Amino acid sequence: MDPAQNTESTDATAAPEMPSSSLPELTLGSGAPGAAVADPNYQPMIRGKVDRFGVAMGTGRRKTSVARVRIKEGNGAFLVNGRQMEEYLAVQRDRESVMVPLKVVGKVGAVDISVRVDGGGTTGQAGAIILGIARALQGMNSSWHGALAEAGLLTRDDRMVERKKYGRRKARRSYQFSKR
Repeated sequence: MDPAQNTESTDATAAPEMPSSSLPELTLGSGAPGAAVADPNYQPMIRGKVDRFGVAMGTGRRKTSVARVRIKEGNGAFLVNGRQMEEYLAVQRDRESVMVPLKVVGKVGAVDISVRVDGGGTTGQAGAIILGIARALQGMNSSWHGALAEAGLLTRDDRMVERKKYGRRKARRSYQFSKR
């Protein structure tokens, strides 16, 4: 095949050039008015439930801790395993973080909370209580889903302890090597 014929065929099929002003402008998502349109048919997954007595229930998990939370309208009582929350959660950071879902929806002091929690340590239990409260509040009023999700309270933290392997001291730690 002759190289001269090949160049002529590509020149003939080439599209005519358009002026740059008539080409559509490429945007990368910033400043575009229709970029963040929410789907009108979106239905959030509601994991909390309300029983026939009007008590909202939610289950939260973190590491190996499981918290079963019950919320009802009341005067702000907060019981964890039959004890006051301040007595059960000794660390101030845990006490404040457990109240975050209530602050997000504005229900501090307006609901009674009863929690049964077991497994894990204090920080894992506090994380489980947070998720359980958020899910129960979401079951109580599904319009709070957006505020709770935006605060990151409806996401389960699935990090777990890595299991111990055969021939190792821990999950990855090996036995001490002795040269002699």
